[in-house]
Amino acid sequence: MVVHFSFSTINILAVQPQTTAVEQFAHLREMAHSAHASGDHQAYLKAILNMVKLLNGAPDAVEASAEAYAENGETEQALAALDRFADLGQADDRALQRKNKIFAAMESLPWYQAILQRFRTNEAAVSQAEMAFSIPDARLLAEDIDYDPRSKSFLITSVLENKIVRITTSGESHDFATSPSHWPMLAVKVDAAHNLLWATEVALNGFTSVQKSDWGRSAVLCFDLKNGVLVSRIEGGKTALGDMVLTRQGVPIISDGGGGGVYEVKDHTLERIDGGDFVSPQTSAMHPDGKHVFVPDYARGIGLLDPESKRVTWLEEGHNARFAVNGIDGLYFAGESLIATQNGTFPERVILFGLNATLTGIASERIVERATPTLGDPTHGVIVGDFFYYIANSGWDKLDEHGDLKTGAILSPARLMRFRLPRPASANRLAH
Repeated sequence: MVVHFSFSTINILAVQPQTTAVEQFAHLREMAHSAHASGDHQAYLKAILNMVKLLNGAPDAVEASAEAYAENGETEQALAALDRFADLGQADDRALQRKNKIFAAMESLPWYQAILQRFRTNEAAVSQAEMAFSIPDARLLAEDIDYDPRSKSFLITSVLENKIVRITTSGESHDFATSPSHWPMLAVKVDAAHNLLWATEVALNGFTSVQKSDWGRSAVLCFDLKNGVLVSRIEGGKTALGDMVLTRQGVPIISDGGGGGVYEVKDHTLERIDGGDFVSPQTSAMHPDGKHVFVPDYARGIGLLDPESKRVTWLEEGHNARFAVNGIDGLYFAGESLIATQNGTFPERVILFGLNATLTGIASERIVERATPTLGDPTHGVIVGDFFYYIANSGWDKLDEHGDLKTGAILSPARLMRFRLPRPASANRLAH
């Protein structure tokens, strides 16, 4: 589940002391907002540069620093920041046009024009995937997906219709279960070994389809995989438990995209397993050692979490980060790589990150799909055999902040795309 952030449109009061990443993020954002409103360009720049550091050089923070440098009259630094933004595979020339008063002085500069050309290159369509089938119900707004190997079918959650549907590989759809609280359904994971289906329901803040008294609550649900009967419900309180992964033992690890926490289901309760390093954790991936967890933070990038010590190591960190790892909604481990659905990058994309030999850093990237008519707003995926299946054209971009269709918008059927996974290098060596 995605919780969107911006540097200037959301005004959150600072919380003292700043002991967690959520609190630090809110504090810096408030400092930036106040400085910008008062016209204190130097204070605004300082706050934004601290934000860049906190967010591990995330592209949107780098772009914000370009604006701050420009407002402070530091043209060369502004151009270098925009160049850095392009280095990370990003393109946001429409935003620059909206901010033309800020960047107007640069428009005649060859460096600036070269950056715009790089943006156009980064916006070029890429597609290495094919459509498996379209999801019949356009009103579904498909969010998460998993695969049931016994019935050879996909389980997909619906945000707008508050349910889970079972869809065959030919695209035939049947209702599996509904939200007991009549809230949007978000995360879903299959535990075939124990004949269970885990899911979450979230009373999304501001959604007109949700009772106002429920806003901000969520719960973890467990269903019988065969018949969709509700087995248990774990109340999550004031959280946004929108994303999940299962351990090898079938234990759910769940992310609170709104509050920054990562939780494990233990004895029918939720136990927090992180130390406050995340701002907006999303769908995680288990490390092959079965102990560590790759946690994608929508704001800060990919962190490798050790639940025992609660320590986090960031895969890309600091100003020298080579890859854009922010804006990840879903993350999946495959062989020697991590597959990410990124709906918070510019442009949105599905991408494969090759890891180093110790699985502690990113060595390469390969774009699966970017800027195509089929991609739309991608959400989550699942590995089935040699393929990675993912939800494209989900429909999130057609909704306003209240969960209602934007004026003039029409929902079209989501697509299930698939991409053949590359053979791990280790497997190639064994073949020889």
